[in-house]
Amino acid sequence: MGLSLPAAAMLHRAMAGAAEGAALFGKLPAFILEWQPWRKALMDRDVDALSAFYHEDTSVPPYLLRHYWWAYVHPRGVKIFDRGWLINLILLGNYKRLVCAALAEFETAPLGRLLQLACVYGNLTPKLAKRASEAGGTLDVIDVLPIQLRNLKWKLPSRTPARLLRMDSTALEMPDARYDTVLLFFLLHEQPEAVRQKTVAEALRVLKPGGKLILVDYGKAAWWNPLRYLMAPFLAVLEPFTLSLIATPLAARLPSTMTLRQTSYFGGFYQKLVAIKRH
Repeated sequence: MGLSLPAAAMLHRAMAGAAEGAALFGKLPAFILEWQPWRKALMDRDVDALSAFYHEDTSVPPYLLRHYWWAYVHPRGVKIFDRGWLINLILLGNYKRLVCAALAEFETAPLGRLLQLACVYGNLTPKLAKRASEAGGTLDVIDVLPIQLRNLKWKLPSRTPARLLRMDSTALEMPDARYDTVLLFFLLHEQPEAVRQKTVAEALRVLKPGGKLILVDYGKAAWWNPLRYLMAPFLAVLEPFTLSLIATPLAARLPSTMTLRQTSYFGGFYQKLVAIKRH
C-alpha cells in the first residue's frame, strides 16, 4: 500500500531535515566516546555517581540525571545539542514552525508578566525576550539546572527585560496569580507523570485569572501518520516519558473550567494547547 499524500509529504520533510545535519553528525561519535565515566555510571544506574560528575550541585532531580544527563546536564551535551540544525533534526524539520506557533501567542501588547518554565535550546527565548521588551512586558525563565541558565544568559541580548531564576518547576517560589502568561515548550514530555502533574499545578497556581497557559509538546499522531508507529520505539528509549504524556490528552490534564484552544502539527505528532484561566 502506498503512503497517503500527507504522510509522504511529512516523510520528505523529515528526510530533508536529516540531510541538513548529516554532514555535521559525524562529529558526534568521538564526542560520545569521551564520556566513558558517564556512560558507566548510566549503565550502573548510579544516580550518586552521576551527581558527583555534576560537581556544582547534588540536588538535581534524579530523573534528569538518570535519563537526560547526556542532553542537559553534561557541559559537552549543552555545547552539542544547542545547535539550530540539530534541534530541527530532532523535531523532524518542524522547529521553526513550532517556535512560530508559540510566539504567535505573544503578539498582543501589553504582554505583562511572562513566565517560561525551563530553558530550551535554540532561539525561542531570545525571540520571546525581544518581543516582551517591545511590548512592555517582562520575562522570567526558571530552570533547575544552573548550567542551563548560564547557557541561556549568553544567548540573551544585553538589557533584556528577563530574569533567570533557579527553581524546580514542581515548587515555584512565587506568589499565586503573578503571571499573565505561562509557557511550557517541550517540557512535559521530559518529566515522569508525578512530576508532570505538579508542574502543571504550579503553572496554574502562578497564572492570573484570565491569564493564558501555553503548552507546546508531542501529541498523539493521527492513525494515518507513519510516525505514530515508527517513532514509538525511539521515543521509548530516548524520551522515556513521552508515551505516557500522549496517552492522556493535554486537555484532560487541565481544569474543566478553562477555555481551551488546540492546534495539531505534522499530522498530530506535535500539538499546541492554549488554556485561559477562568476569572
